[in-house]
Amino acid sequence: MLARPNRLTRGAEYKAVVRRGRRCAGAHTVTYVNPASDPEGPARFGFIVSRQVGGAVVRNTVRRRLKALSAESLPTLRPGIDIVIRALPSAATIPFGELRDEVARCLARRTT
Repeated sequence: MLARPNRLTRGAEYKAVVRRGRRCAGAHTVTYVNPASDPEGPARFGFIVSRQVGGAVVRNTVRRRLKALSAESLPTLRPGIDIVIRALPSAATIPFGELRDEVARCLARRTT
């Protein structure tokens, strides 16, 4: 579970990251990374899982998987960045390990 300081909570924050952030597209996710307004603050995550991914149960499962991967990678990230991960419909059917590899690749590529 991500702590409150590590989450994006407002729609305007999501919009800013998606519009101004650097993009990394994978087969199952799209990751956007943008410097935060507070360069010393913690890294913050947001997730976009639309109805195209599946029903409510499937969407929540995908969201929980993405949250677990984000919490896992949090210690390796530098402070002061905002990250939004958008799940594509194929994210609902892939194994957890494959999703982990894709998210880790994009985070390593965009947060250095």
